[in-house]
Amino acid sequence: MASFRKRKGGWNVQIRRSGYPNLSKTFTIKTDAQAWARDAELRLERDELFIPAKPDLSTLGDLLSRYTRDITSKKRGREPESLRIGKIVRHSMCSIKISKLSSMDIASYRDERLKEVVPASVVMELSLMSHAIDTARKEWGLYLPENVVKKVNKPRIGRGRDRRFLAGKEQKILKACSECKNYYFRPLVMIAIETAMRRGELLNLKWEDTDIERQVAHLEMTKNGSRRDVPLSLKALEVLSSMPHSINGRVFPLTEAAVKGLWSRVSKKTGIADLRFHDLRHEATSRFFEKGLNVMEVSAITGHKDLRMLKRSTHLRAEELAKKLC
Repeated sequence: MASFRKRKGGWNVQIRRSGYPNLSKTFTIKTDAQAWARDAELRLERDELFIPAKPDLSTLGDLLSRYTRDITSKKRGREPESLRIGKIVRHSMCSIKISKLSSMDIASYRDERLKEVVPASVVMELSLMSHAIDTARKEWGLYLPENVVKKVNKPRIGRGRDRRFLAGKEQKILKACSECKNYYFRPLVMIAIETAMRRGELLNLKWEDTDIERQVAHLEMTKNGSRRDVPLSLKALEVLSSMPHSINGRVFPLTEAAVKGLWSRVSKKTGIADLRFHDLRHEATSRFFEKGLNVMEVSAITGHKDLRMLKRSTHLRAEELAKKLC
């Protein structure tokens, strides 16, 4: 509701509404003040009134840069997210004033990116932009009538990768791994298949975190921010018991870049197309179910909090299911 005050030299009008900053303007004539107030209230009612953003949030690029500093920098996955935001910020869309950004701009960006990357990557980028805008509106004093990213349809993500080892492929992969110059790579692959641990979890695993007697590997911090204990199979224990201990205390003294390079060579040597290291986690997860473990047991091992994601990581063989029907 607008309020009017007579002041020296004119009339001051103020409009207060929850969720918006106070609007105030002074006019020489009261009728002008009343007309402005009616128009402003009508536009507020229709969510058509854009309030100028703070100087450091004038464009989408400014907003994403602050999001990187204040939010992304505190996340465990800050490196890949920072790189993703960096790609978005370099796009011309990020130079548009935040008050002028429209759903058409976002849709155009979406369609352009779909020609370059897979739908899942575009969905992550749109989600990042949407969360950045919501954060700015709720916590940084950015006043916008709506989050335009939420008005845009996200591309449909296809089915999860159906990558399972065919008969003989596992031994072929392990043979190629044993031919690598780095001794630790083959044990790394074998433990990945036995435990479904992520690459980062394996590379951060320390000997002090492994309990051979209890048959458990303790992960203090994982991708989703929770600690968990991973049971070790007899085969995993056999592999670990045969390994020498590195001076730095890590079970696998390898860098992420080294693992990527070694895996690339193994893929070329085996001739298995489109094989990713993360497929080992899918294989292990599927084998857990085929061994008869239930959903809660498997999720406790793999660390999946979202059962939908667990389903995407599971690909059961029909022939294995058929054996249970006998």
